[in-house]
Amino acid sequence: MSYTRSLYERVFHAIGFEAIALIICAPALSHLMGLSLAHAGAFTFALSFIAMVWNIIFNIIFDRISNQLNLIRTFTMRVAHALLFELGLVAIVVPLAAWWLDISYVEAFILDIGLLLFFLPYTLFYNWGYDSLRKIFLKTRSTSY
Repeated sequence: MSYTRSLYERVFHAIGFEAIALIICAPALSHLMGLSLAHAGAFTFALSFIAMVWNIIFNIIFDRISNQLNLIRTFTMRVAHALLFELGLVAIVVPLAAWWLDISYVEAFILDIGLLLFFLPYTLFYNWGYDSLRKIFLKTRSTSY
């Protein structure tokens, strides 16, 4: 099965991912760090935007490699996908969090570990669910013609 998606679908996929994450994370960050919801929301939105762009780029690359190697998207493959995505994001988020929140790199890294503990399973299950719904949609769409 080919996993090539249009840029439009990649953008739709990324916006859905980030919108749900934003709804969950902004209030949680506000509460946990004692920040105003506006400050936490702005920071979360910035992270969301960066993650969305990284999501699109990462998934285009992942699709190309997956198709070239004829990889089957098993549960193990999804775990690898989530880990690689999050490791790339760590490199971007830690310096930004340290600057934005005026905290040390160590504190920013600890914050990022907390985000990672949320986003690893979230990434895994969002993408697994997205692929499952996409497969149903494509099957339904192909039988309706």
